[in-house]
Amino acid sequence: MAAAPRLVLQPEQRRAADIIRLLTLYRPLIDAFVIDFFTEGLWEQLPPAWQPALATATPQQLAGLLGGKGGPGVAWPLSLLAFAAAARALAFPRGCPGGSPRPPCQSSHLHPLLRRHIKPKKQHEIQRLGKLLQRLSRATGCERVVDVGAGQGHLSRFLAFGLGLSVTAVESESRLADLAQRFDQELLRELGKTGGLGHQGHPRRRPNPPHHPLTPRAPRHVPGRLDPTAPWEEFLLPPDPPAPGPAARNPLGGPGGSEDGGQVLVTGLHACGDLSPALLRHFTRSPAVAAVALVGCCYMKLSTSPQPPGCPPGYPLSTSVATLPGHQLSYRAREAACHALEEYEGRLRGGSAHLRAHCYRAVLESLIRATDPAKRHLGVQIGRKALALSFPQYARLGLPHAGIDPVGVPLDSDAVGAMLEQQHKVVAFCTLGQLLAPVVETLVLLDRLLYLRERGFHCALVPLFNPRFSPRNLVLVAARTPLDAVLARLAEDSKDGDSS
Repeated sequence: MAAAPRLVLQPEQRRAADIIRLLTLYRPLIDAFVIDFFTEGLWEQLPPAWQPALATATPQQLAGLLGGKGGPGVAWPLSLLAFAAAARALAFPRGCPGGSPRPPCQSSHLHPLLRRHIKPKKQHEIQRLGKLLQRLSRATGCERVVDVGAGQGHLSRFLAFGLGLSVTAVESESRLADLAQRFDQELLRELGKTGGLGHQGHPRRRPNPPHHPLTPRAPRHVPGRLDPTAPWEEFLLPPDPPAPGPAARNPLGGPGGSEDGGQVLVTGLHACGDLSPALLRHFTRSPAVAAVALVGCCYMKLSTSPQPPGCPPGYPLSTSVATLPGHQLSYRAREAACHALEEYEGRLRGGSAHLRAHCYRAVLESLIRATDPAKRHLGVQIGRKALALSFPQYARLGLPHAGIDPVGVPLDSDAVGAMLEQQHKVVAFCTLGQLLAPVVETLVLLDRLLYLRERGFHCALVPLFNPRFSPRNLVLVAARTPLDAVLARLAEDSKDGDSS
């Protein structure tokens, strides 16, 4: 009897399978809540061969382990080095477009009038994503963009006023949509005064790049929520709370194209939770959408299997991942995937006071559980400034959030002191979790990539933003036509340092 033919896996499928194998081996690491470090004995759950080296490692040495750049004076166990190397190899390269290590500043690539109300990090993001959408517009011949989850309209304004595209901004929160329209009107008034030239900077300072005049073409704002289960012809639900006036028209229009005719580009900048997979489902079903450029966010808010009938999960999307044993991701794993590995490495190298945050919170959790075992994972938020306090001061602020009177809790006992002395172990445990965080994100994004390829679309994942400042920096680009020319031009943009 002839043997059954072996299924040949594509590189992305092999990568997904390898990631799942790695996560299965180290699932206790990625599923653990660091605040349970003492209550659940997390240190003792580490491989015994790792514990001595991790317990004596300095923050700088841990940073070397995290970044793969080595660390003086430490002999890591080979199994730990293999774990770290596997995690780095399986995660998508996050890149550093433009290579700038500097903190974000006012972007010289954005017209001065488009920087208003926008923090430097966001300026960097909208400038980079806007240029990508401009490339997609030229490649597909589409000048219409639908920005879903537009918020205050910063990206939409850059696309419309700065790049001259026809933009529909969809936002479910009426307050944000109203604020976006107010900013639009403010910009239109300013254009009436300056003719779109704006201020070019102080004459004695290094001149900014010349800016093209802005176009007086404001985005059109549509209040509405995306319905992930509806056919593409029923793209939107009413906003919550409902907006006054007539119901919003579907920006994707009816059969054959958008409401204005022709096709559209769809984008979402940090489309939260299930919004990202919903956009991808609409893209695959709607002939009105020529291409999509999507940056996801908040993976812990993704719905997972099993779901009620007719409500597909946000993860997994693809058949390729759904059929792999062990593909399930816990809430904690998906939350970890949102962490900023580069930021944590910087804290380790700089000996930041924020390194004590997890230890303080873990000790506080131990005190809460000792006082009332029924109280667990209460989401106590004290604020970053509290980390400059001593632990007793920190605990006196935190315990009332758990409904506990600090007066009756021993905050300076020997037991508390012994836990605080293990801060270096808590930091080491967090470092191991940070190593796996990009791997989990890679699996989520691979699932989306495979979902699109299973349906015959051209797609790619591109590190678009500087990961030091924008942890969710991988954009998923998909189109009905090949993307080679768009990606090549984007690579040229990065070489030119177009990332400030």
